Amino acid sequence: MRGARSAKWVAIAAVVALSATACGGSDDGDSGDSAAIDPNGTFTVESGEPQNPLQPANTMESYGSIVIRSLFTGLVDYDSSGKIVMMNAQSVDTTDNKTFTVKLKSGWKFHDGTPVTAESYVKAWNWAANPENKQTNSFWFSDIKGYSDVAPETGKAKATELSGLKVVDDSTFTIELGTAMPYFVYKLGYEVFSPLPESFFKDPKAGGEKPIGNGPYKFVSWEHKKAITVAKNADYKGSNAAKNGGVIFKNYSTPETAYEDLKSGNLDVTTQIAPKDLPVYKTDLGDRAIEQAYSAVQSIVPAFYTKQWKDIDPKVLQGLSMAIDRKTITTTVLQGTREPATGWVAKGVLGYQANVAGDVTTYDPAKAKALIKEGGGVPDNAITIQFNADGGHKEWVEAVCNSITNATGVKCSLDSKADFQADLDARDAHEVKSMYRGGWVLDFPMNANFIRDLYGTKSAGNTSGFSNKTIDAEIAAADSAATLDESVKKYQEIEKELVNYMPSIPLWYYKVNAGYSEKVSGVKFAQDGDPILTGVQVKK
Repeated sequence: MRGARSAKWVAIAAVVALSATACGGSDDGDSGDSAAIDPNGTFTVESGEPQNPLQPANTMESYGSIVIRSLFTGLVDYDSSGKIVMMNAQSVDTTDNKTFTVKLKSGWKFHDGTPVTAESYVKAWNWAANPENKQTNSFWFSDIKGYSDVAPETGKAKATELSGLKVVDDSTFTIELGTAMPYFVYKLGYEVFSPLPESFFKDPKAGGEKPIGNGPYKFVSWEHKKAITVAKNADYKGSNAAKNGGVIFKNYSTPETAYEDLKSGNLDVTTQIAPKDLPVYKTDLGDRAIEQAYSAVQSIVPAFYTKQWKDIDPKVLQGLSMAIDRKTITTTVLQGTREPATGWVAKGVLGYQANVAGDVTTYDPAKAKALIKEGGGVPDNAITIQFNADGGHKEWVEAVCNSITNATGVKCSLDSKADFQADLDARDAHEVKSMYRGGWVLDFPMNANFIRDLYGTKSAGNTSGFSNKTIDAEIAAADSAATLDESVKKYQEIEKELVNYMPSIPLWYYKVNAGYSEKVSGVKFAQDGDPILTGVQVKK
């Protein structure tokens, strides 16, 4: 969703790997005129309505995650090279990749003034893992020992807490995994692993409406379908303290409307430019226009739980993929702001490899027709592609449909949902009629995040119903590799095999196409495609 979305599903079509969130506050983004900067000034950011309450383990899309990350700071983050940076953790140590000792930095507090302790993490994770609490990302805790007792596949739960989590003292806790995992510390940078204050557990519903975190901003208000407001946390202990007074996440129904507000000074930071404005936004905004790559990939995903795709021969999906003229669509409709994808893992993460899908992502109408015929044809000779109307997708989805129909004769039509929330709800409820637009952005900078968290049978990000025992076994083997490098290589081998199963049709790699107003400076974007909020400076 954009997010996670597990990794995050991406909401938008035209949403960078410069510096990670951890480095936002220390990024030298000053305008050069310190007297002209108001450290307490607030600014607005284009956004939309989060799908779920603002609970760290209940967010798998971009609109919710950007707010969660402003309010909570976890144990670790990453720098621009993908290296682990300690945040709330003083250290996370292991000798066997199975048992980890976490020591917290002293003096950290939640926004209600209570201390952040080892119990704050252990209790939060236990609560999130428990299926009774219906957290979207509960599966992210499945690596921890005891998860199968808390959330069994069948039967009643044998426990309410993960046996692998132990509080040692106020500033120390241990994590024991079910099996060793060489990249587990990378996963800890995802906001699902945030701590929660004691007040949350007294009323989790209220905690989702008015969250209390430990991050660089404090929650102020949430006007549903309109805006979410956060203010600078003056007592914040992290390295990414805010250089501004706060942020208003402003809801927009279309990127076109947001862009008009940006030009008129009624919006300070936009996170996407609609296809119709791509030809002119650099001229309009000058040096305030942004175009940067980031780690996300766009795709079309079959709903494998439907009768149409349940037992489909992968050759049919290979043929549909070869019927899409990615080069022309990215050059014309998307104005060169995308790069045709040649695999399932986004650029900029450990394990990315070029041209892994081979000819399947190359436009070839003749071969497309032949593959579809060999695979038994597309049931009903027609498909639909679901997308959210508020994300700037209509033009390219229409172009993809036309390309498929012109190349193969397969009828293709658009299935538009009013907004991203409605789109996600349909996916989660398994109500997609045929196929849906998928956009996946990293949660941690490794290829596993684009494979396990999307195509593992039980993974939270797997909303398509794709399931393959061979892939699941190979994922388990990659997760239990002896070293990080070995795990990365094993996931590279899995990616090479995906062409034989076609769990999705990769389209193109994302770029940030955005801009900002004359009111702000220091605007930069992180590797997950979101603006680094703490580094933005507001002019007086």
